[in-house]
Amino acid sequence: MATHPTSPKHPQPLLGGMSAEYFFRHYWHKKPLLIRQAIPDFQTPVTRDALFALAQQAQVESRLIQQQRGRWRLQHGPFASTDLPSRRQRNWTLLVQGVNLHHTLADQLLQQFRFIPDTRLDDLMISVAGDGGGVGPHFDSYDVFLLQAAGQRQWDISTQANLDLVEGVPLKILKNFKPEQRWVLEPGDMLYLPPQVAHDGVALGECMTWSIGFRAPNYQEIGQAFLEYLADTIDLPGRYADPRRSASAHPAWIDDSWIAAVQQSFKRIAWNPTTLRNFLGEYLSSPKPTTFFVPPTAPLSLARFRQQLTEAHIVLNARTRMLYRTPELFINGESFTISHQEAALLKKLANQRTISGAKILPSEVLVTTFHAWYCAGWIGLGNASNA
Repeated sequence: MATHPTSPKHPQPLLGGMSAEYFFRHYWHKKPLLIRQAIPDFQTPVTRDALFALAQQAQVESRLIQQQRGRWRLQHGPFASTDLPSRRQRNWTLLVQGVNLHHTLADQLLQQFRFIPDTRLDDLMISVAGDGGGVGPHFDSYDVFLLQAAGQRQWDISTQANLDLVEGVPLKILKNFKPEQRWVLEPGDMLYLPPQVAHDGVALGECMTWSIGFRAPNYQEIGQAFLEYLADTIDLPGRYADPRRSASAHPAWIDDSWIAAVQQSFKRIAWNPTTLRNFLGEYLSSPKPTTFFVPPTAPLSLARFRQQLTEAHIVLNARTRMLYRTPELFINGESFTISHQEAALLKKLANQRTISGAKILPSEVLVTTFHAWYCAGWIGLGNASNA
């Protein structure tokens, strides 16, 4: 499946035929949108058993939510097989995060949403639920597309201003949820919800829902990360000294000389647009802490890798995040300054996530760099359509 970005002015099948430009103007961050048969006759390529298997893995983030006698119970994975519900049970939901990192067809579906920039696109979470299962009325602080993958789910939504939460429960359940609209989604139907829109999804029989979520870090989180970044880059020479010190009658007093000296030193802490751009590139391209890369078990030598490029395509690993802001390239939290000659190929790889290996052969720098990325598991060699 090709992953080329689609023109924002062209009709998007996922959006019911409207263009991405129209969607952003009228719906994004503004109001919900129900799209019947966004993917006609959709049949989930990820089975219930496959999700249960992922939930048993330590490196996969998963949660099991159950409601029993009006009380909510939340458990975090990994789970033993005996911890997971049977088909006969009701009122349960299993949430498996980042399925796109573990399932090729799930990743291909996520790539269809790249009319929204990679800096915002987060991951694909899948929820599978028994009859009556759900996570209660709640709201999200980010945009989300909810694609019905199997069975039926009833969605109640509300644009209410009151978002107070029930106290003393392990989930963020709205205290006074007042539904304004109700829809039942069939496989292939999709619901878009902006941030802060209250919603409650209940499984009508066993069902599966795919949630395409988006990154929306708060500024406090970004600010803390930026200060950590600056801590690794700043240089404050000198050391505190007070050669004109006089005797103190109040030894516990913090005198003005300390404050003045440190304040003067801190004036050297500054940043410019380049510093901020490089920070954002590394920050936004950094994989989640739970993400890991698996290097090839028997990596090709540089010479053999170069030979393979003549007929192979370079393909980014599903876990790899690659962004650019010329003249910098950012990949998995690392930054590189790229030359004008290399820029076009690297931008193409970032945008399409695959390029012809033969195209990089004239550049020994790219061959060497890509071989290092291949050995780290960031890229692979294979076939790709429309590369």
